[in-house]
Amino acid sequence: MMLSRGILAVVLLADAVGAFSPSGRSSAAISQMVEERQRYQPRSSPIFVGEDVVAADDDVDDIMMTPDIDSPPEDDYIVNVGDLEEGDDDGSEDDGEPPAWAASEQRMQELRAEHRRNENDTGSPEFQIAGMTERINYLTKHLQQHPKDFSTRRGLVAMVNKRRRLLNYLSRENEDRYTSIVEALGIRHKAPGRVANRDEKYSRFPKQKAVKKHLLKKK
Repeated sequence: MMLSRGILAVVLLADAVGAFSPSGRSSAAISQMVEERQRYQPRSSPIFVGEDVVAADDDVDDIMMTPDIDSPPEDDYIVNVGDLEEGDDDGSEDDGEPPAWAASEQRMQELRAEHRRNENDTGSPEFQIAGMTERINYLTKHLQQHPKDFSTRRGLVAMVNKRRRLLNYLSRENEDRYTSIVEALGIRHKAPGRVANRDEKYSRFPKQKAVKKHLLKKK
């Protein structure tokens, strides 16, 4: 019994050693390995010689001549010079009306030309106020549609403050021009009054009570 078990162990050990040794591999396994290597080996490899090289070149030519299925035909995106007519894409909306920003720019130019002092005027208070008013109106409509555009809201507040300072300056320098431009543009603005002195500023408050004599400092 012990002898048979020993013989069986020796046979199994011999089979295991033969399976892991290079000489123990069968011809079928070797041929399968060669086929797998040829499958993943490029056809232009030096191992393919003679007719195989010629066949590889023919396969490459066939691949280059085969049209790409994913690419669209040339007629889909190639446009001739005469295919596009003038005025097809002029930035207009679908209804034929110009966009809002273009109409705002046109109105701004008209208001500036109407309220400027002369043809070369580009920096007078009237010129700046006219342009800012149209810009403020445009941004106000924009914020009504996009209330979460906080960066535009910040710029709008800064522009309103700058226009207010220009109106204050114009009211001090030339009251007639100030009145005319406010009425023409429909601006709600209150001109600042004269700065009151100390007595005028505190005259509406009750006077302080008389200080008691014992609280006065002796000289």
